[in-house]
Amino acid sequence: MSEPASISSGIAMRYATAIFELAKEDSALAALEKDVDTLDSALDESADFRSLIASPVYSRADQTRAVAALAAKLGLSQTVAGALGLMASKRRLFVLPQMLSGLRALIAEEKGEVTAEVTSARALSAAQEADLVRTLKDRIGKDVKLKLAVDDALIGGLVVKVGSRMIDTSIRSKLAALQNAMKEVG
Repeated sequence: MSEPASISSGIAMRYATAIFELAKEDSALAALEKDVDTLDSALDESADFRSLIASPVYSRADQTRAVAALAAKLGLSQTVAGALGLMASKRRLFVLPQMLSGLRALIAEEKGEVTAEVTSARALSAAQEADLVRTLKDRIGKDVKLKLAVDDALIGGLVVKVGSRMIDTSIRSKLAALQNAMKEVG
């Protein structure tokens, strides 16, 4: 990991830990989890928001006003709204995506669950999701929360990442393996 990336992740984890501890003290982990989901969605959906947190063009005052208005509009908890304001005043909003990931990990650890990142060729049905959660729970021994994504390039099958483990049953990877095997033969 490069030095600037490790510095950023260190900053993000310090904010995440502080916010998590404050929410835990106030018995507000459910609200914190909702806030994390809300902010994640806002980052995914709004190019303006991504620009606000990453661009050095915006002044501290502009960023502070913008995140205060955003927090009010999104109905974020006082803990998260205050943290965003502090991050804006310290020019640290650029670590927001990493901080949200850190918060997710801390919340999951507290709840005794793991997050599985699942990429499929088509959207999974509710029954398929339930089967996958049950199978992963049996295999891992913890409650599993799915983070779903769709990638048409997989052709079929799934790619499941849980922590450092990855299970790739996609047709794309099987075709690539077959192509490599055919190169060895000829």
